[in-house]
Amino acid sequence: MTRAFASLDRGKIVEELIRAVGSGHVLTEPDLRAPFERDFTGRFGGEAFAVVRPGNAAEVAAVVGICARYDVRVVPQGGNTGLVGGGVPRSEELVVSLRRLDEIGPVDASTGHVLVGAGATLAAVQKAALESGWEMPIDLGARDAASVGGLVATDAGGAMALAHGTMRERVAGLEVVLPDGRVVERLAGLLKDNAGYAWPSLLIGSEGTLGLVTAVLVKLVPRRAARVAAMFAVAGCEEALQLLVVFRRMVQSLESADFFFDEGVQLALEVLDDVRLPLRHRAACYVVVECASAYDPLVELAAAVEVAGELVLDQAVADDTAGRRAIWRLREALPEAVVRDGVPVKIDISVPLGAVARFVGEVLTVVERVAPGARTILWGHVGDGNVHVNVLHAETVMRELEAEVLLLAASMGGSISAEHGVGVSKAEHLGLVRSPSEIELMRALKTAIDPRSIMNPGVVLPATG
Repeated sequence: MTRAFASLDRGKIVEELIRAVGSGHVLTEPDLRAPFERDFTGRFGGEAFAVVRPGNAAEVAAVVGICARYDVRVVPQGGNTGLVGGGVPRSEELVVSLRRLDEIGPVDASTGHVLVGAGATLAAVQKAALESGWEMPIDLGARDAASVGGLVATDAGGAMALAHGTMRERVAGLEVVLPDGRVVERLAGLLKDNAGYAWPSLLIGSEGTLGLVTAVLVKLVPRRAARVAAMFAVAGCEEALQLLVVFRRMVQSLESADFFFDEGVQLALEVLDDVRLPLRHRAACYVVVECASAYDPLVELAAAVEVAGELVLDQAVADDTAGRRAIWRLREALPEAVVRDGVPVKIDISVPLGAVARFVGEVLTVVERVAPGARTILWGHVGDGNVHVNVLHAETVMRELEAEVLLLAASMGGSISAEHGVGVSKAEHLGLVRSPSEIELMRALKTAIDPRSIMNPGVVLPATG
């Protein structure tokens, strides 16, 4: 718990913070702090001690050093697109917004590496990569706000993880501010370098509990100019998985494969004005894929669809940029649609591919039992077993519902977090998927690196005592 600050202490700390980053970047007034104090869902958040917006790693280090001296707890924040409460204050922590660290360096033509500030948005990195003949093979619907530092902190995945892995695979090096204010970096980007511990790996997915990422050496991939997106209507989740089997076997250019259900289509059509289903007929389930290659991937995709036969009830295909965006628009609009309809219970899990259809069926039963009459909207990445469970009109049973859904995923050999992180909402459930020995090891690492526990307390690790 954060200590209570006397007015003298508070004033002194604010003065030191102002000297470190400038008066315009220390926000203490409630109306200025407010945009940084709640997450995207509106479910998590609290009052911050203040919000500080450093402009470079040296300023971040100065801010963290001040916090270490006064025992002020720190919550790092990027684009504030998180959904599990890991990037917002809970009880007078200092929010360190990294949005101003948004520089993007030149792309190294020999390696495809680019040095990126933690506050740079995913969309900005994607644009810079394309302009240099490369691609950033991570994509999320929140690309315009999600920051690279946040992607590293949560080891985000997104739709392209099927072909390119999660953010962990994109990190060639890191610059980090440790909890005592020291700056450490490994930015050489060497392909072969096994001199000692690979400490950057510890920071990836640590959700700001071990330090603040200030810069990332990102690994890009060569640009593949030929792209095709397609949407397929299928009879259900089992058929979606069967279609994926055909595509994975026959479509070497397959980059991403998402799925969603007609309940989500109905909700989006109800609450959003600018979406439509790019198919002639509605169905129970839909699969959206994108293929990318140096050569036209349409030929192999068409051959796979022919083999799939009656699995495909309807389809839409586009190989131009506007057409591909139109195909993805409905799928990417689903998060906005559920938030427009209320405060959702958003639960991100993964299960083995063979268990996806069973999970989809059983989770509906769980929701009806715990929250009768609630509205369940499911979507996910069918290629990697990641299912996003969204339940509306269940505010009174949020904790119970989340616990039951996470237990269901764990019972099927899955994970309680696939993309969004553990945050504060899932910390108490970590034991479902990590053994006592693993949690003890995590605590030992946390204590060794952050002995005073000032970095994002309450996130990832369950509370003790």
